[in-house]
Amino acid sequence: MATDRNPSRDELLAARDRAIPDIVAADLDILFCGINPGLWSGATGRHFANPGNRFWKTLHAAGLTNRVLAPWDTDELLAAGLGITNLVNRTTATAAELTPDELRGGAQRLEALAIEYQPRIVAVVGVSAYRTAFGRPKAVVGPQSERLGNSELWVLPNPSGLNAHYQLPELAAAYRPLADAINR
Repeated sequence: MATDRNPSRDELLAARDRAIPDIVAADLDILFCGINPGLWSGATGRHFANPGNRFWKTLHAAGLTNRVLAPWDTDELLAAGLGITNLVNRTTATAAELTPDELRGGAQRLEALAIEYQPRIVAVVGVSAYRTAFGRPKAVVGPQSERLGNSELWVLPNPSGLNAHYQLPELAAAYRPLADAINR
Protein backbone atom coordinates (compact mmCIF):
# COMPACT_ATOMS: atom_id res chain seq x y z
CA MET A 1 0.00 0.00 0.00
CA ALA A 2 1.29 3.41 -0.92
CA THR A 3 1.92 6.04 1.75
CA ASP A 4 4.76 8.11 0.32
CA ARG A 5 3.34 8.61 -3.17
CA ASN A 6 -0.02 8.98 -4.83
CA PRO A 7 -1.76 5.67 -5.54
CA SER A 8 -1.93 4.68 -9.18
CA ARG A 9 -5.26 4.38 -10.98
CA ASP A 10 -4.98 0.58 -10.72
CA GLU A 11 -4.28 0.80 -6.97
CA LEU A 12 -7.30 3.04 -6.51
CA LEU A 13 -9.55 0.66 -8.45
CA ALA A 14 -8.20 -2.33 -6.53
CA ALA A 15 -9.01 -0.60 -3.23
CA ARG A 16 -12.79 -0.91 -3.72
CA ASP A 17 -14.46 -2.78 -0.83
CA ARG A 18 -11.22 -2.85 1.19
CA ALA A 19 -11.37 -2.27 4.94
CA ILE A 20 -8.87 -0.14 6.86
CA PRO A 21 -7.99 -0.44 10.56
CA ASP A 22 -9.51 1.84 13.16
CA ILE A 23 -7.22 4.18 15.06
CA VAL A 24 -8.61 3.74 18.54
CA ALA A 25 -7.49 3.40 22.15
CA ALA A 26 -9.18 3.50 25.52
CA ASP A 27 -10.20 6.82 27.03
CA LEU A 28 -9.67 9.08 24.01
CA ASP A 29 -10.90 12.64 24.20
CA ILE A 30 -12.57 12.33 20.78
CA LEU A 31 -13.28 9.38 18.51
CA PHE A 32 -14.00 10.79 15.05
CA CYS A 33 -16.26 8.66 12.91
CA GLY A 34 -16.13 9.11 9.17
CA ILE A 35 -18.77 7.78 6.83
CA ASN A 36 -16.56 5.20 5.07
CA PRO A 37 -13.10 5.04 3.51
CA GLY A 38 -12.70 6.53 0.06
CA LEU A 39 -10.54 4.96 -2.62
CA TRP A 40 -7.41 6.89 -1.56
CA SER A 41 -7.88 5.66 2.01
CA GLY A 42 -8.43 2.11 0.83
CA ALA A 43 -5.35 2.24 -1.39
CA THR A 44 -3.11 3.67 1.34
CA GLY A 45 -4.68 2.04 4.40
CA ARG A 46 -4.95 5.50 5.99
CA HIS A 47 -7.98 7.52 7.06
CA PHE A 48 -8.84 10.78 5.26
CA ALA A 49 -5.95 10.15 2.85
CA ASN A 50 -7.28 11.96 -0.23
CA PRO A 51 -5.30 15.20 -0.66
CA GLY A 52 -8.59 17.04 -1.28
CA ASN A 53 -9.94 16.05 2.14
CA ARG A 54 -9.64 18.84 4.68
CA PHE A 55 -9.87 16.71 7.85
CA TRP A 56 -6.25 17.15 8.94
CA LYS A 57 -6.20 20.90 8.21
CA THR A 58 -9.53 21.28 10.02
CA LEU A 59 -8.25 19.55 13.17
CA HIS A 60 -5.33 21.95 13.33
CA ALA A 61 -7.36 25.06 12.46
CA ALA A 62 -9.88 24.14 15.18
CA GLY A 63 -7.14 23.85 17.80
CA LEU A 64 -7.35 20.07 18.18
CA THR A 65 -3.76 19.37 17.05
CA ASN A 66 -0.60 21.43 17.42
CA ARG A 67 0.26 21.07 13.72
CA VAL A 68 -1.35 19.76 10.55
CA LEU A 69 -0.99 16.02 10.88
CA ALA A 70 -0.84 13.67 7.91
CA PRO A 71 -2.81 10.45 7.47
CA TRP A 72 0.18 8.37 8.57
CA ASP A 73 0.75 10.33 11.84
CA THR A 74 -1.33 7.83 13.83
CA ASP A 75 0.91 7.84 16.92
CA GLU A 76 0.69 11.64 17.17
CA LEU A 77 -3.06 11.51 16.63
CA LEU A 78 -3.50 9.05 19.50
CA ALA A 79 -1.08 11.07 21.68
CA ALA A 80 -3.36 14.08 21.11
CA GLY A 81 -6.26 12.00 22.49
CA LEU A 82 -7.92 11.57 19.10
CA GLY A 83 -8.95 8.46 17.17
CA ILE A 84 -10.72 7.58 13.94
CA THR A 85 -13.21 4.95 12.84
CA ASN A 86 -15.93 4.79 10.17
CA LEU A 87 -19.64 4.02 10.18
CA VAL A 88 -19.01 1.55 7.36
CA ASN A 89 -15.57 0.05 6.92
CA ARG A 90 -15.90 -0.60 3.20
CA THR A 91 -14.04 1.46 0.63
CA THR A 92 -16.15 3.07 -2.09
CA ALA A 93 -15.63 5.85 -4.62
CA THR A 94 -18.41 7.87 -2.94
CA ALA A 95 -20.51 7.50 0.19
CA ALA A 96 -23.60 7.43 -2.06
CA GLU A 97 -22.72 3.79 -2.80
CA LEU A 98 -23.61 2.80 0.78
CA THR A 99 -27.03 1.45 1.65
CA PRO A 100 -29.19 2.75 4.49
CA ASP A 101 -28.88 -0.71 6.09
CA GLU A 102 -25.08 -0.43 6.05
CA LEU A 103 -25.27 2.96 7.72
CA ARG A 104 -27.70 1.72 10.38
CA GLY A 105 -25.41 -1.26 11.04
CA GLY A 106 -22.57 1.23 11.37
CA ALA A 107 -24.43 3.07 14.12
CA GLN A 108 -24.63 -0.18 16.08
CA ARG A 109 -20.92 -0.84 15.48
CA LEU A 110 -20.06 2.70 16.60
CA GLU A 111 -22.08 2.33 19.77
CA ALA A 112 -20.23 -0.92 20.58
CA LEU A 113 -16.87 0.86 20.04
CA ALA A 114 -17.96 3.73 22.30
CA ILE A 115 -18.96 1.30 25.05
CA GLU A 116 -15.71 -0.65 24.72
CA TYR A 117 -13.24 2.26 24.46
CA GLN A 118 -15.08 4.99 26.43
CA PRO A 119 -14.07 8.14 24.51
CA ARG A 120 -15.29 11.37 26.07
CA ILE A 121 -16.84 12.40 22.75
CA VAL A 122 -17.85 10.52 19.60
CA ALA A 123 -17.99 12.90 16.64
CA VAL A 124 -19.69 11.70 13.46
CA VAL A 125 -18.43 13.65 10.45
CA GLY A 126 -21.28 13.69 7.98
CA VAL A 127 -24.72 15.06 8.81
CA SER A 128 -26.67 13.14 6.15
CA ALA A 129 -24.99 9.84 7.03
CA TYR A 130 -25.68 10.47 10.73
CA ARG A 131 -29.35 11.20 10.03
CA THR A 132 -29.74 7.88 8.21
CA ALA A 133 -27.56 5.79 10.53
CA PHE A 134 -29.23 6.98 13.72
CA GLY A 135 -32.75 7.57 12.40
CA ARG A 136 -32.60 11.29 13.21
CA PRO A 137 -33.81 13.00 10.01
CA LYS A 138 -33.73 16.50 11.52
CA ALA A 139 -30.34 16.31 13.25
CA VAL A 140 -28.12 19.37 12.90
CA VAL A 141 -24.42 20.03 13.39
CA GLY A 142 -23.31 20.18 17.02
CA PRO A 143 -23.80 18.18 20.20
CA GLN A 144 -26.72 15.76 20.21
CA SER A 145 -29.08 15.08 23.11
CA GLU A 146 -28.40 11.34 23.00
CA ARG A 147 -25.22 9.60 24.11
CA LEU A 148 -23.36 6.55 22.87
CA GLY A 149 -22.63 4.57 25.99
CA ASN A 150 -21.10 7.17 28.31
CA SER A 151 -19.77 9.28 25.42
CA GLU A 152 -21.15 12.62 24.31
CA LEU A 153 -22.35 12.44 20.72
CA TRP A 154 -21.62 15.21 18.22
CA VAL A 155 -22.36 15.65 14.53
CA LEU A 156 -19.97 17.63 12.36
CA PRO A 157 -19.82 18.56 8.69
CA ASN A 158 -17.98 16.19 6.41
CA PRO A 159 -14.50 17.61 5.63
CA SER A 160 -14.41 15.98 2.19
CA GLY A 161 -13.43 18.26 -0.63
CA LEU A 162 -16.73 17.23 -2.22
CA ASN A 163 -18.64 19.06 0.53
CA ALA A 164 -18.86 22.51 -1.05
CA HIS A 165 -21.19 23.80 1.68
CA TYR A 166 -18.23 24.17 4.05
CA GLN A 167 -14.86 25.73 3.31
CA LEU A 168 -11.93 25.44 5.74
CA PRO A 169 -12.88 28.48 7.91
CA GLU A 170 -16.44 27.17 8.34
CA LEU A 171 -15.18 23.65 9.05
CA ALA A 172 -12.77 24.96 11.68
CA ALA A 173 -15.57 26.97 13.29
CA ALA A 174 -17.80 23.87 13.41
CA TYR A 175 -15.03 21.70 14.92
CA ARG A 176 -13.66 24.32 17.37
CA PRO A 177 -16.35 23.67 20.02
CA LEU A 178 -14.87 20.17 20.37
CA ALA A 179 -11.58 21.69 21.50
CA ASP A 180 -13.51 23.80 23.99
CA ALA A 181 -15.44 20.75 25.19
CA ILE A 182 -12.34 18.67 25.88
CA ASN A 183 -10.65 21.58 27.65
CA ARG A 184 -13.54 22.33 30.01
